[in-house]
Formats: sequence, structure tokens, C-alpha cells
Amino acid sequence: MLQHIIPATGLLFTLENILWINIGVFIGSVFAAIPGLSVILCVILFLPVTYSMSAIPGMMFLLGIYCAGGYGGSVSAILINTPGTPHAAATMLDGHPLSERGRTKAALKIALYASTFGGVFSALMLLFLGPQVAKIAAQLGTAEYFMVCVFGLTIIAGVSGKSMIKGLISACLGLLISCVGSDPMTSYDRFTFGIPRLYLGLDLAICLIGLFALVEIMAKAERRLDRLNLDATQIKDDGVITKAEYKRMARPVLLSSIIGVLVGIIPGTGASEASWFSYNTAKNMSKHPEEFGHGSVEGIAAAESANNAVTGATLIPLLTLGIPGDGTVAIMLSALMINGLNPGLSLFTTQGDIMYAIMLGLILVNIFMCLQGKFLTTLFAKVVSIPQEILTPIIVIFCFAGAYSVNGNYFDVGVALIFGILSWVLRKLELPPVPILLGLVLGSMTETNFRRALLISNGNPGIFFSSVYCIIFLVLIVAAVGTIVRGKMKERKPNPQKED
Repeated sequence: MLQHIIPATGLLFTLENILWINIGVFIGSVFAAIPGLSVILCVILFLPVTYSMSAIPGMMFLLGIYCAGGYGGSVSAILINTPGTPHAAATMLDGHPLSERGRTKAALKIALYASTFGGVFSALMLLFLGPQVAKIAAQLGTAEYFMVCVFGLTIIAGVSGKSMIKGLISACLGLLISCVGSDPMTSYDRFTFGIPRLYLGLDLAICLIGLFALVEIMAKAERRLDRLNLDATQIKDDGVITKAEYKRMARPVLLSSIIGVLVGIIPGTGASEASWFSYNTAKNMSKHPEEFGHGSVEGIAAAESANNAVTGATLIPLLTLGIPGDGTVAIMLSALMINGLNPGLSLFTTQGDIMYAIMLGLILVNIFMCLQGKFLTTLFAKVVSIPQEILTPIIVIFCFAGAYSVNGNYFDVGVALIFGILSWVLRKLELPPVPILLGLVLGSMTETNFRRALLISNGNPGIFFSSVYCIIFLVLIVAAVGTIVRGKMKERKPNPQKED
């Protein structure tokens, strides 16, 4: 590790990287603060920008958006009782009541400091655990990597929404779309319908612009949103947090950060689950549980530290095994691959300096997030009330400009539009889009490793059960599916804790 740290710091601490980190943090904070604009939408819109960058500044820009998005959602949750992102819902339970008591700035500061601690904690976990997981990845062959990919596909069950059947249908659609183009083993064309441009396959960024960005515009056009009027006077309190409150926050912040890392490292989970689990844990362990739901500083701190602690943890399976921890991180995979960085052993052997620069950069991202949050909170608060009739056309322009910029042709704009219409139809059928994304990301990797393993074994399927690692991943797959199914069954029953 030490032999990579010094070169990595030299690669990281450049004016270009610092600039892109701050731009990413600013954009992520603004997007997440506006209700209805998700972090995944923001990452998709700005992903094409990174295609002209080298690996480190590109990843720093996207990580800035990703981490700041975890904090930005708390701004609208505290100010107008509307979470900017789904994982800020738990923050809203105590953030807005504390704001109504005249302590808006204090609530925002608690959310910021807790988010920063959780983010730095998870970055350190990535720095120390990532290389260790990579050493294990070095011992995996094609059969083991196929089992890893299947394990990654179990994420689909966790992001299927209310119906797992509909989630599986969406995932199968994503796997089918991933087959468009040339066969990875024989180079024969598949599902190209005589269109030469499709021989190269469908670019992930272009598909995502249609699946997640354009469909949001269509959804907004179907309903009339009321303007959100923000009273600027409510954020002019002194923002003082007492020593007693800091002391009360210490334990829930640390415990929630640990929970966030554990949740984030497991594919298929996410910031929302970590936030709610940490909030309920903090409430059960608190000496003042009666304050929760009425402006508890412990509740805000627990929820925010947990959802930001997920960020670094989700990168551990991505960088070491190529398995994204959630939908947003899956998009970052294309930013790595466009620079020739294929997740796995090669990242920590041939490109060790770059990987350590990215991991150290995650710490830097959270520090700049804290600085921007401290000095630009008032600005972030004002963007909450931007009229939709101004915001929507800007997003449409970004969508089509981003689709065109990937390869510089109008064919991709048409593909994005087709996927936007497809996603709109799927939304009407209540089919979730995230499983399609996971099918697109993991489809080719799963197929390639499966076919290579069978070629090596002369068609003997026993190769998938021939090593200790294969058995371990098989057990993990069964355990993951069982846990998710059990969770789905519990969701059908009312949860009194979330109603408190």
C-alpha cells in the first residue's frame, strides 16, 4: 500500500482534479436539493462530460456528484419537509421539526457534519478493505467470476420495487438489450437488424439518458407541480450546536457509519435501507427516544451519517470485482472502462497508483463537500424553489446534448429518444428501470465468463462447483436471495417504526 500512496498523492493533488471535485460537489448538491431530481439522473446527464477526461479527474467529478447528492437531499427535507432524494426521508422526520423550532441552520449543520463523517469513514474503509478484496479477486478464474456476476444479478431482487416478478421482467429486458451487437466470442452480429451502427452495440450512457433522464421529463409533463415557496428568513438563526448535543450525536454517528458501510458493501442494498436501519437503531439506543420525530439531533445525525457512509462502501465490490453496489455506481463503471480500466485484479496491479488516487480522492471529495456546505448552504437552499418550467427545458437540452456528445452523431440521439419512450411505457406498466440498468451492465460480463468457463471445461458444468470460491459464492447467492425474499415479505406488513 505504501509504495502506491506517494505516487497517488502526486496524481491526485493537481489543480485540474481539485477543480473537477468542486464542480461535481456543487452540481450534486444543487441537483439533490431539488425535489424530483435524483442523484442517478445527475450522474447520467454529466457522464458524457467525463469521456473527454482522463481517469482520475473523470472519477473525481462523478464521485463529487455522488457524495454531495447524499447530503444535498437533506436540504429540502429540512427546509420544506420534502426529501430531495429518497434516502433523505429519514432525515426529514427530525430535520423539519427542528427547523420549525427556529433552528434551521443548526439542523443543516448537523446534517452536513454527520454526512461528512460518514463519507470520510467509508472512504477510509474503501482504502483499507479494497486492496484486500482485490487480493482475493486475483485468485478467481472464469468460473468464479461467473458466480460473482450471478451474485451481482441478485441485486435485481433488491431493486425490483413492490413486485419481484416485474423486476425480473425488467432485468431480462436489460439482458436482452446487452446482447445487441457483436457476439463477444465469435464476433457474429446479433439483433442488429441490418443496421451497421448496431454492430458496435448500444452505448450505456446513451441508453441511460433515455431510461432515466428523458422519462423524468415526460413524467413531469403529465402533472402540474406547484411551486415551492421558500421563506429565506428561516435560515437566519445563529446555527449554534451545543457541546451536549455534539456529545449526544457522537455514538449514533459512529454506529450509523459502521451500519452504512456494512449495508453499502452488500450488492442490492442502498442508502435508503441504511438510513432507515440506522435511524431506528439510534432511536432504540437513545436515552431520549421520545424526541425522535420532534426534532432530535440524534435522529438527523444517524440518518445522514448512514446514507453517506454507503458511498465508499459501494465502490469496494465495483473496483475489485466489477459488481456495482447500486444503480448510481453501476453508471460509473462505464467511466472507468472508457479509460481502459477494467474492474478486477488489473486495477490494483497494473494501475495501482490510479486506484489509490481515486480512493484518496474520495476523502478529499467529502472535505470539499463540508466546505461548500458550510459556505454555500443558503445558495443550495434557494435552488429548492426554482420553477419547473425553467428547470425542465434545461434538463432536456442536457439530455440531447449529452447523447450527441458521446459519439458525435444523431443516431445516438434517436437511440436515447427510443429508450425514453420505452422507459415511459415501462413506467406505465409499473416495471422498474433499475433492473434494466443492471442487466445492461452485467449481461456481457456474465455471458462471456460463462461461455469461457464451459470452453475451458469442454462443456462440463461441474466447473462451476469445482472450487472453494465457487461454493462460497453459491452460498452467498442463496443467502442473498433468501434475505431479499424475506425482506419483501416483511414489506407487505405495516412497519410501525417508520410511522413513528
